[in-house]
Amino acid sequence: MPDRPRIVLAEDQALLRAGLTRILEATGFEIVAAVDNAPALTAALAGPDVDAAVVDVRMPPSFTNEGLVAAIAARQARPGFPVLVLSQYVEPLYARELLASGEGAVGYLLKDRVADVDNFVASVQQVVDGGTVLDPEVVAALVGGVSRDHPLERLTAREREALTLMAEGRSNAAIAARMFVTEKAVGKHINSIFMKLDLPQASDDNRRVLAVLTFLGG
Repeated sequence: MPDRPRIVLAEDQALLRAGLTRILEATGFEIVAAVDNAPALTAALAGPDVDAAVVDVRMPPSFTNEGLVAAIAARQARPGFPVLVLSQYVEPLYARELLASGEGAVGYLLKDRVADVDNFVASVQQVVDGGTVLDPEVVAALVGGVSRDHPLERLTAREREALTLMAEGRSNAAIAARMFVTEKAVGKHINSIFMKLDLPQASDDNRRVLAVLTFLGG
């Protein structure tokens, strides 16, 4: 990954597209293409010099799920290609489709979160770095839909809380602050989560991604 990750930005609203471009370029990213429709997005994602994408779910011409479809196609062509999807509404089905590959480097945020510039930029960087970042409202909707025999049911309430915060992309220190416990206690919760979800041995970062995907991917 270069020092300035090269981003494709897809957003049909001109003012928001311009604002996001300025924000990302001012915070260490290079915008190689800023597009406003699905065909242009597909063409831009095919470029060999693209490192990641920030994509609106609904794009012209039909304003349904063109952005998401293009993002998923890009990840099929380049497994693990980092994509952060922006959506006006909580749409759990779209989040599940994005997570279905079983890999990290994905994000799903409501557009309202862009107003918190620092958090938005941190989310983009986390996805570029291979992490998973999901909007708290999306997490709540996904978790609310799991079945009783889902592996999630093996977790204690505190472990579920820790995993929910992991799904939002928070670090151990941030989780500790939210749960009013020490980082050591968070580490114990996370290790227990790994065991209860029967995750294979891997680096901690990879296991965090696997835990989140197991938790939310159904």
